[in-house]
Amino acid sequence: MPVLLFIVNVDWFFVSHRLPIAIAAQRCGYQVHVATGLTDRRAELEAHGFTVHALSIERGGSNVFKVWREVLEIWRVMRAVRPDIVHLITIKPILLGGLAARAAAVRTVVAAVSGLGYAFVASGAFAALRRSVIGLLYRFVLGPGNVTVIFQNPDDRRRLSAIARLPPEKTVMIHGSGVDLTRFAPQPLPEGIPVVVLAARLLADKGVREFVRAADMLKRIGCEARFVLVGQVDPGNLASLRQDELDAWVRDGTVECWGQRTDMPQVLAQARLVVLPSYREGMPKVLLEAAACARAVVTTDVPGCRDAIVPGVTGVLVPVRNASALADAMSTMLLDAQRCQAMGAAGRALAERTFDLRDIVAAHLQVYAQAVAPEPAVAARP
Repeated sequence: MPVLLFIVNVDWFFVSHRLPIAIAAQRCGYQVHVATGLTDRRAELEAHGFTVHALSIERGGSNVFKVWREVLEIWRVMRAVRPDIVHLITIKPILLGGLAARAAAVRTVVAAVSGLGYAFVASGAFAALRRSVIGLLYRFVLGPGNVTVIFQNPDDRRRLSAIARLPPEKTVMIHGSGVDLTRFAPQPLPEGIPVVVLAARLLADKGVREFVRAADMLKRIGCEARFVLVGQVDPGNLASLRQDELDAWVRDGTVECWGQRTDMPQVLAQARLVVLPSYREGMPKVLLEAAACARAVVTTDVPGCRDAIVPGVTGVLVPVRNASALADAMSTMLLDAQRCQAMGAAGRALAERTFDLRDIVAAHLQVYAQAVAPEPAVAARP
């Protein structure tokens, strides 16, 4: 029985973005291990029959001594489990897990790049230095050996392939984590005052401040709509908003905050419009879910976001970091319910064609199968 080890920052992200893949792999005969930072999801993971290994990865930390301690911790898990495949998910597990995999002589590594992260959207001299260091690490951990790198959009594939000098045969394109088209099903647009939803971790680089400024602009000119944030602050992330900042927006009536929700189909059913003014993404799950629920989208013209829609057909693109343009686009859509409905229907067709969870799971299983397939024997010369 081949052993598959997932390395991921935190358990809730694994549950929300990779759990169906792990379940399918287990059904195909893999022994599944999950090494992750733990919150409250350990029992859920173990209930699926996975072996769980606790990690103490700090998502926002860059202290050299802590980083090497984390590499050693991952290496110890790998030495104990002796996996046939290690699947590294998101930036820090790819970099630290990649170093540990080299040291542990892991046979096969699969690295899932779900966006290039804060270092690639930040500006300034320190950010440039950080990008250079990260680039060297990517080149070291992804370049040699039996490594397959999964990308979610072509921009990230092109940029990281250049940085890490990846040949095309070591890369695969899979469109995000997919969406369950049965759970996320089309619903009629709700009656009454329209609701505009931004659902994401409440980070600066998700464009939350631009959304709030745009909402304030529209309210000042009498636009009748409810602007809703769904999510929570993330103190472990360098780009997290402050709770007092969020509380002030709610107090002055600019936005509502519904907090972290696990019933996203019901949340999206209440929306007229779904908005994500992010600075950069891999393939934003909420936009796939919005499409599946037949909701029109306004998002930014950046990698990941623009790949999740068909511009002018399933949604509208606006310039990044531009609250005025965002307000104009939201206003135009809110005044045209018929257009929202048509774009929503086109979004559902797009989800069925491109983002079906069953296809995404099958693509991952194919990557695993190819990674562990024995190399064909070379015939001896006569």
